[in-house]
This record gives sequence, structure tokens and C-alpha cells, in this order.
Amino acid sequence: MPLDHVERERLIQQYADGPRRLGAALAGVPEEARKWRPAHGEWSAHEVVCHCADSETNAAARIRYLVAEKEPLILGYDQDTWAVRLDYQNHPLDLALATVQAVRANTAALLRRLADEAWQQDGRHTESGRYTATDWLGVYAEHLEIHARQIEQNLVAWRGRADGGRA
Repeated sequence: MPLDHVERERLIQQYADGPRRLGAALAGVPEEARKWRPAHGEWSAHEVVCHCADSETNAAARIRYLVAEKEPLILGYDQDTWAVRLDYQNHPLDLALATVQAVRANTAALLRRLADEAWQQDGRHTESGRYTATDWLGVYAEHLEIHARQIEQNLVAWRGRADGGRA
């Protein structure tokens, strides 16, 4: 469903603000808690940020394919497999966060220049079918907010663990 100009601008601003929100959540996590996992199969704050770097890199390519190519195929991927096989737990955290910031800033500038008709461009996503630029914005406007809350929830769990919050 098409977004009106005001709602689209609100989502673009939310998208642009995402790295600040993610960075603020991470800044609240003590160094000794950053690689702590709340449960088996769940991600540490460190891994969340590394996921965000890869996700944002994929997202940046996806929106470009959607608005520039005819009938693009948007590839899904298994984020949990990426986390393991790409060894997120040992990837440099500062580089991952810098990637999120740079990719978002670059893509936000693109989004603000897109003509109205570009938002109706569509392709096919391998997991969800028809996929428009507007669908893309709906997903990625909130993506970093969701992961910022995940980091904050990890911190609460880390502080409340059985050993009284000691490392």
C-alpha cells in the first residue's frame, strides 16, 4: 500500500536515526557483558551489532536493486547461519558499528532523493514474494530499533543472572 509523503518522510527519518539508537544501546553495555549470551542459540550484544552490519549491507543493495533494476530478485539469507559461519563473536565490533553508520548515512541520502514513482518499484523476494521499495522501508525503518531493544534486554538479563551480575 502506498505511503503518503509525510509517513514516508517519518520512516526515512526513523531509518536515518537507527545507528544513533543502536550505538546508544551498545554504549550502555559494559565491556565484560558485550559477548555474553542470554541463552544457547541467542546472540550477544556484540553479535547483534555484527548482524546489523551485514543486514544493513544487504539492505543497501536491496533498495538499489529495487529502484534501479527491472524485476530484481531479492535474496533472503539465514542470519543465524551467517552469525556462526562468519564468526560474529570475534569480528571487530568497532568496524561493524562503523559499517552500520556509514551504510545507513549513504542509503538515507539516496532515500531522500527518490522520486515518488520509485517507491512503487518492485521485485521478488525469495522468502516473501512480491517486494516493493515501500515494503523495504517498512522493514528497515524499524530494524535497528528492534536490535537496540534486544541489546538492552540482554543487558537486563546479564545484570539479573544467577551470579548477581558478576562477570
